[in-house]
Amino acid sequence: MTVWHVVGALALGVAVGVFSGLIGVGGGIILIPALIYIFGMDQHMAQGTSLAMLLPPTGVLAFMEYYKAGKVNWQLGLLIAGGVFVGGYFGGAWAQEISGPTLRKIFAIAMVATAAKMFMQN
Repeated sequence: MTVWHVVGALALGVAVGVFSGLIGVGGGIILIPALIYIFGMDQHMAQGTSLAMLLPPTGVLAFMEYYKAGKVNWQLGLLIAGGVFVGGYFGGAWAQEISGPTLRKIFAIAMVATAAKMFMQN
C-alpha cells in the first residue's frame, strides 16, 4: 500500500465519519462508491471493507455525543442491534451468492429508492 493509499483511506474515513456523525448515514452511501471508483474495488470487496470499517469506530464517538445530548433510545437501539447481528450474517452469506454486477444494481436501487422517498416527503 502506497503512502497515497494510506492518506486517501484516512481522508475518506474522516469524510465518512463526518457524514455519519452529521446525518446518521452508516457510511455506505459515501464509502462503497468511493471504494469502487477511487480504490478500484469490486462490489463484494467494497461491501466487505465497509463492514470491516464499521466494527470499531462507527458510532462510538458520534454515539457518545448523541448520548450526552439525551438522544438515544437504548431499548430500541439494542433490539435493532440484535436484529442487525443476525440479519448481517444471513445478508453477508446471501451476498456471496449474487454476482458483482447484480449486487451493485441492488445497492443502487436501494439508494435511489431511499433518496426518492426522502425527497418526496415534507
